[in-house]
Amino acid sequence: MKEEEIKGLVDKVACCEKEIGKGIIGQKEIIRQVILAILADGNVLLEGVPGLGKTELVKTIAKVMDLSFSRIQFTPDLMPADITGTNLIEKEGDRNVFRFQPGPVFANIVLADEINRATPKTQSALLEAMQEKTVTVGNHTYEMPKPYMVLATQNPIENEGTYPLPEAQLDRFLFKLLVEFPDLQELKEIMHLTVEEEREEVTQVLTGEDLLLLRQAVREMPVAEAVEEYALKLILGTHPESAYAGEQVKKYVLAGASPRAAQAILRTAKARALIMGRYNVSFDDIDFVAPAALRHRVAMNFDALSDNITADMVIRGLQEEMDGRKTV
Repeated sequence: MKEEEIKGLVDKVACCEKEIGKGIIGQKEIIRQVILAILADGNVLLEGVPGLGKTELVKTIAKVMDLSFSRIQFTPDLMPADITGTNLIEKEGDRNVFRFQPGPVFANIVLADEINRATPKTQSALLEAMQEKTVTVGNHTYEMPKPYMVLATQNPIENEGTYPLPEAQLDRFLFKLLVEFPDLQELKEIMHLTVEEEREEVTQVLTGEDLLLLRQAVREMPVAEAVEEYALKLILGTHPESAYAGEQVKKYVLAGASPRAAQAILRTAKARALIMGRYNVSFDDIDFVAPAALRHRVAMNFDALSDNITADMVIRGLQEEMDGRKTV
């Protein structure tokens, strides 16, 4: 791609971010990180209490990017076929034939609302779509529309009637984002936006074709060896048995991040550099995306639970320890 074309697309991403901000008050960092995940061709897990606009955020993104949108409300009685679709018998002349009826998973952006409320069997129905961008029903494999991504939500304070996501499925999420409660000013603006119906109309800025071109530009962006090594050392530093692990990791971490974490960090760091108008990845890009890429991939032990130590605390400590090891 030519530099002028890339710059035009990057300008569109900036406009896209502003348009999404019209429909979602605050959450600027969450919006930026979701856009990074979209450009990096990944899935996102949004965690936060009800009423923070997680669903509205996903719907607004689909509208601004002119993408087809589908919402699946996960419940304990939801079956895999309710998500993926199923073969139906139809009359064709004098004989009956099977026709595949696609489920709601066939959309550019799929909102898996309260994903931890469904049973493991139903949760696993999303695994193939999230990783391979395909769905297999019977003997046939169907491709998902392009671009494709899953945005899932879950409530962190509700445990009754929920099924925690297994590590293998968590690993398929590029980012886990923590949606914070708004401050006083943001809460006022939300009330004006919703109660008094002062809602601004958002307009379409990007297209699916634009996103595919941006993803290509992200893939082609080079990464300096020192920056790449820093990202990889962060991953190794999450493993208690590694030489790069600090005392906090050795004490509180049960299991470190997988190689998918390295892929997530480097892809999203490239995306951040691109939308910031740079054609090289910096250490700051790595540090910005690392917590969202690692917090759901680092398993904490019982000592961490008893001492009230979170994965984010350990990741921040690891980044501070690694600061002195950065080399240009």
